[in-house]
Amino acid sequence: MYRFFVDKNRILQDKIMICGDDVNHIRNVLRMKIGERLLISDGEDREYVCAICEIGKDCVVAEIEDVNGPQRELSIQVTLFQALPKGDKMETIIQKMVELGVFQIVPVSTKRCVVKLDEKKAQAKGKRWNTIALSAAKQSKRGIVPEVTKPVCFTQALQWAEQMDMVLFPYENAEGIAYTREVLQKIRPEMKIGIFIGPEGGFTPEEAAEANAAGALEITLGKRILRTETAGMALMSAIMILNEQE
Repeated sequence: MYRFFVDKNRILQDKIMICGDDVNHIRNVLRMKIGERLLISDGEDREYVCAICEIGKDCVVAEIEDVNGPQRELSIQVTLFQALPKGDKMETIIQKMVELGVFQIVPVSTKRCVVKLDEKKAQAKGKRWNTIALSAAKQSKRGIVPEVTKPVCFTQALQWAEQMDMVLFPYENAEGIAYTREVLQKIRPEMKIGIFIGPEGGFTPEEAAEANAAGALEITLGKRILRTETAGMALMSAIMILNEQE
């Protein structure tokens, strides 16, 4: 079944109103008909199995048949603090991390980032990034749409991460994969986890020291050097497997 997201105020007692761009997608792209079933999420904690009962020019009305809880979400909340990469790598990172179950993505400007975004560029990129997150959430049948926030500097990211129960800092100079396994095994349901991923040139020693002083756990992802667009996915995959709900 196709999946759509709506604001909670569009959910009535027994029906859901779908408006905006999704109307054109349902009518003219998917060419769905009255009676066809679809999945609708409120973007927070509920998934509705519905059947289309009305297709208008500006709105599609779907009748609620069943309601599910957040069955497709991880038992933990993982926030990715991703240093701004070159080119369109951020788009790939967002798409794949949403598929893997990330809760939120925070773009971070670090000392070795080549990309520099002014306010205007940041707004344009943010709109594009959140559109990609929405598309990936639909495709992977997520119960929520992970937010891609405005870019922040490295120090602001560390301050943001203070609210997390655990902060993971993969670093090329770290050693001991056994320690990484030990740390990941300590993750428990309902925990908030932060992941810091550096840019193409990696984190500077000063940034690593700052993260360490802030309580981040310096870990290794193995003996191979991973690209910035690969590192987060590798770590998120391990976390997902260990914390997927039965």
